[in-house]
Amino acid sequence: MAVVVRPVGEHDRERWTELYRGYCAFYEVPAPDLDHLWHRLVVEGGLECFVAELDGVVVGLAHVRAFARPLEGDTAGFLDDLFVDPTQRGGGVGSRMLQHLRSLAAERGWGVVTWITAADNQVARGLYDQVAEAQPWVTYDMAPQQESGPSA
Repeated sequence: MAVVVRPVGEHDRERWTELYRGYCAFYEVPAPDLDHLWHRLVVEGGLECFVAELDGVVVGLAHVRAFARPLEGDTAGFLDDLFVDPTQRGGGVGSRMLQHLRSLAAERGWGVVTWITAADNQVARGLYDQVAEAQPWVTYDMAPQQESGPSA
């Protein structure tokens, strides 16, 4: 049966939770407040989720959002998360989800879709290298200033 990619629905919550916990475990980070994240996905908007089904079972998830690119004068998509059930990897699910994202980007007029992954995520990078071009940019994370202010 073919992989079907569709928007997440309320009926997907339990399986989405299982997959997202697997995603967090893969990156060895604690799961965030999943009730809050689900609310952002399903109710608030701005961050959206689509899932991949195989034989009626949800086997993958992706979270994406639009962002402005002032230097290019356009809008782009940012793929925050992409995860495929480990038992389904290598069967085309990830590729199908990226094809869906490419079509979504075209429909919305996004100039590009961008994402980050761990440098040692060789399996995913093998797929990504087939559909996208790795960039030379270095990523930084800056924590917000604490209320006490910077120490001198």
